[in-house]
Amino acid sequence: MPRNGAPTGRRRAGAGRSPECPSSLTRLTALVPGDEGKSFLASTVAENPTFWFYVSQLPETMRSGEFVLQVLDGKDVQNVYRTPLTLSGKPGIISITLPAQPQYFLKADKKYHWYFNIYCGDPEKTSDNFYVDGFVQRQVLTQALYNQLKTAKPKEYIAYSANNIWYDALTNLGQLRRTNPQNATINKDWVDLLNAIGLQDIAKEPIVQDYKLEK
Repeated sequence: MPRNGAPTGRRRAGAGRSPECPSSLTRLTALVPGDEGKSFLASTVAENPTFWFYVSQLPETMRSGEFVLQVLDGKDVQNVYRTPLTLSGKPGIISITLPAQPQYFLKADKKYHWYFNIYCGDPEKTSDNFYVDGFVQRQVLTQALYNQLKTAKPKEYIAYSANNIWYDALTNLGQLRRTNPQNATINKDWVDLLNAIGLQDIAKEPIVQDYKLEK
């Protein structure tokens, strides 16, 4: 459960605003800790973390997405990064990695709010969309965690999970699953990790796309 006062977002897209949006888009899901449709604040030690989503099959007219990252400073909200994305339309899990450029790096102990949305048509003609959103906070990598990660290699996700560093546990495990799709242990650990946060329905979906953002 979120700590008192911790912000929550939308983990599952739920109903759209427009009858023109296909109902399959209601399955858009962020792979983050949460409770049913709600997403909870989770941690990373990465300056440019990776975010993971499940996207249902998309018709050709609805493959325009957008990823937005904002920093929260008291009541002040500022855009850090915003980019359009062209989606493949294949059903499955995608990952989106922030650019490895200092102006976009997450500062330690600030809270960041991210949004991922898919437009119901041409974004220049409609603002109707399905979206999920959530919160991430970067922690400083301690010497103790560094040592644990070194010992766990290449399964760093074991150390990340033990220290509640959600984004990096999922990313390390997801990358291993992508490169070792037949590995039974990796597949089981991936399913277990998603089951633990109540996302059993998408735990066995394939990883179909990796977006490494560049600017």
